[in-house]
Amino acid sequence: MTSSEERLSTDDVRSDEPLTHAQTVWFEEPLLLERGGELPRIRCCYETWGTLNADASNAILVCHAVSGDSHAARHDADDQPGWWDGLIGPGLPIDTNRFFVVCPNVLGGCRGTTGPGDLRGESGSEKNGALDGQSHPPASHPAPSDPAPTSGGQPYGADFPRITLGDMVEVQRRLADSLGITKWRAIVGGSLGGHQALQWVSRYPDCTHTCIAIATSPRLTSQALGFDVIARNAIQTDPHFHGGQYYDRPNRPVTGLAIARMLGHITYLSVAAMEAKFDPDRHDPRHIASDFEQRFSVGSYLAHQGQKFTTRFDANSYITLSMAMDLFDLGSNRLRLMETFDECTCDFLLISFSSDWLFPPDQSREIVNALTALDKRVTYAEITTDAGHDAFLIARDMATYGPLVQERLRPLSEKLRPPTEEPSGEDASHAAASETQAPVQLTVAEESILEIIPAGSRVLDLGCGCGELLAAIRDRHAETPMRLMGVEVAQEKILSTAMRGLDVIDYDLNNGLPAFIDNQFDVVILNATLQAVDNVVALLEEMLRVGKKGIISFPNFAYRVLRDDYVTRGRSPRAAGEFDFAWHDTPNRRFPTIADVHDLLIELGVTIDREIYWDVSQSRHIEADDDPNLNADTAVLEFHCD
Repeated sequence: MTSSEERLSTDDVRSDEPLTHAQTVWFEEPLLLERGGELPRIRCCYETWGTLNADASNAILVCHAVSGDSHAARHDADDQPGWWDGLIGPGLPIDTNRFFVVCPNVLGGCRGTTGPGDLRGESGSEKNGALDGQSHPPASHPAPSDPAPTSGGQPYGADFPRITLGDMVEVQRRLADSLGITKWRAIVGGSLGGHQALQWVSRYPDCTHTCIAIATSPRLTSQALGFDVIARNAIQTDPHFHGGQYYDRPNRPVTGLAIARMLGHITYLSVAAMEAKFDPDRHDPRHIASDFEQRFSVGSYLAHQGQKFTTRFDANSYITLSMAMDLFDLGSNRLRLMETFDECTCDFLLISFSSDWLFPPDQSREIVNALTALDKRVTYAEITTDAGHDAFLIARDMATYGPLVQERLRPLSEKLRPPTEEPSGEDASHAAASETQAPVQLTVAEESILEIIPAGSRVLDLGCGCGELLAAIRDRHAETPMRLMGVEVAQEKILSTAMRGLDVIDYDLNNGLPAFIDNQFDVVILNATLQAVDNVVALLEEMLRVGKKGIISFPNFAYRVLRDDYVTRGRSPRAAGEFDFAWHDTPNRRFPTIADVHDLLIELGVTIDREIYWDVSQSRHIEADDDPNLNADTAVLEFHCD
């Protein structure tokens, strides 16, 4: 696969072909809009995959982005591509062998759900009554991509009322009711779809077991707002816009819409992605039939994407949806966000992308920090990629974050089942298929820590690695509910920890622990990490702020073997374990000794409750009165602040 193919967004290959698997339901009750006014009658277009089970507990709602629609995935080999084919399907992270997946076109869209292209007060003759909630054959209605008829009334056009994310969610709630779904197994979405997922749980706190929000934010940045303003201006100043009433005219505002799409497309890519995609043939553009500039390869690409977009999207819908996204605002600070999510009962998975400057990772962290302070179950990962915002639609990146989604969707019965109880039926097959973790292997220091963690404790593990210690604590006290959470910065370790079914957030300890509130945990662990952090004192103080007790383990650089290296052989100290690094290639920023750490804890007014020392190289426990500063290579200290 070429570098260009690896970066191909699934949105790039969408077409204007009819959505042959689309279904339609009409809602007769008027929709009262949040910003005033109403829509007298609503049509909702949606697609489904899989089969709803008897108690309607396996339904997953998938929400699409601005340029998406209900066609999230192929239904069969002959179907056109979907925008999340890498996530939705048999055996995939959103497994249609297990789940009933529903993806509706949003209110205000142009692919079948009521939008600006519809006739004012449209009554329509076709409607599906109450649906039975199973997988249905396609409804017999015009293809959602067809323009609204112009006979019998005038389309809304630019007079379509201002709608919000809340209005979109209300239509989706009515759809859930019509399908017999009272609680979603999960609500999943990326970009604007992530906004919808967050709006759902903030408005209906008990609506789902799991909320998965990808490449999203609590609100748009001013920069992102600015791009949307320019895009709308490009459309509205097109000479063929005609105040939004262009449906019965020979020409539509395709130039303005194409420019809006081109502008948006740039925001979806990172600098690195654009360089990789366009720099090799920068001065060798692919010439296409277009009035847009094609002097550079990036120009012909954008012209192609812009023109193609106009064949499947409506300019008024673009204005409507982008404005709804711009108005979306769950809160600008942690306190506001805590108020927003305070009553939520679901667990959360948030995923961001390192090179996404449209919805940057810091915005996802704002949500994570609020959820963490509320002690909600949350896992967060920042995926390292050069693809930019488009990463959530790129196969290579889907393969990276997909396992996180799959783990979060493990059967609820499997998550709640006591470890002594064997899975059966569907749970057994899923458990066997997802068993990817090797048996937990603990270090001597971790074994010592495990022994001193009381049952029922709330435990935070800083620098949790692959989650082995947290998993061992969970398994040791399996009969007692425990709040366990990890913090890690290495992406592969975050993935490994999450795959163990543990909550973990992607965070750099050198920035302190601002996500956590005072005394949130009973025990805070810093295992084999003290020597690697930048600000030791600040981190120890933070541990004692957020936890009632702290436990640290660290390598003792005063160990006799290391002393011999330095004094006798004139070499930088090196030995097995945490010391086994060349001087020029070591993660160790500090070289603590037991004596040094003792002195520091005393300076901080800390009481040491327990001291455990080992000479791991000799498999020997070292007593506190046997000069551990010389004879131990590993120390474990438990302490608290009076």
